[in-house]
Amino acid sequence: MMEKIFARGERPVTAPAPDGGHRHRADNGSHGDADGHSMQVRNLHKAFGDSAVMKGLSLDFVDEAITTILGPSGTGKSVLIKHLVGLLEPDQGEVLVFGRNIWGISENERYEIRKKFGVLFQDGALFGSMNIYDNVAFPLRKHTDRAEDEIEHTVMSHIKEVGLEEAIDKYPGELSGGMRKRAGFARALVMKPQIVLFDEPDSGLDPVRTSLLCDLILDIHREHGGTYLVVTHDIESAKKVSDYIGVLWKGNVVHYGDASSAFGSDDPFVRQFLSGASAGPLGMD
Repeated sequence: MMEKIFARGERPVTAPAPDGGHRHRADNGSHGDADGHSMQVRNLHKAFGDSAVMKGLSLDFVDEAITTILGPSGTGKSVLIKHLVGLLEPDQGEVLVFGRNIWGISENERYEIRKKFGVLFQDGALFGSMNIYDNVAFPLRKHTDRAEDEIEHTVMSHIKEVGLEEAIDKYPGELSGGMRKRAGFARALVMKPQIVLFDEPDSGLDPVRTSLLCDLILDIHREHGGTYLVVTHDIESAKKVSDYIGVLWKGNVVHYGDASSAFGSDDPFVRQFLSGASAGPLGMD
């Protein structure tokens, strides 16, 4: 069993590398920095007006693992994702991707780093005027000079992988929420990203479709490898997919470690949030 970690007050918070792991993964050839962390956050502060969302958050994300960030709504989970891909600039602190501070480099260099990310947004964030095939093909047409027959081969392989080969001519408005998520997942994979980010992938799905999407995430991670980061407030999803779990509250990390340690935490907030208990420090505010 992996070492239990309680990281309140430590900088940075670093989980151990998987000790053999509980799931076999492909090696996709991706490499982070020398310590095995493609994504690192250092003393991140971010405020919107008078509302401070990030208050000195520091994290190292383990490569080739699935890390889930949990926390109540409004605690900064999606804000963290936007910082990692360079859509938001920190008020203070650093965001390091592949060992480089993404706000210490040029916009062109930041643009190239973004190509190494795949992102599954809430509800898939598909283009409503494009059918599913064209939605999935869009990144390849936008960012590469590949021939159309090569694009077709790549697109269809990922569409089949998520089980949507019968829906390639349909438009997003004709699909269920689960199908839109799967189409968004296929699009996130077509550039062979080293890092895949999932922003509330279970949002709007019923429990059965949430479980099926979790199975798909696990299957594709086993097949392709990569560094996956999931942000959610769904506890069952976190239990199912996570190698590591981080818990955010009031702009900082109150726990980060292997998945089993999170559910064995003696931190009052972590215990309340993961159990769904009404008694504890988390109220309605």
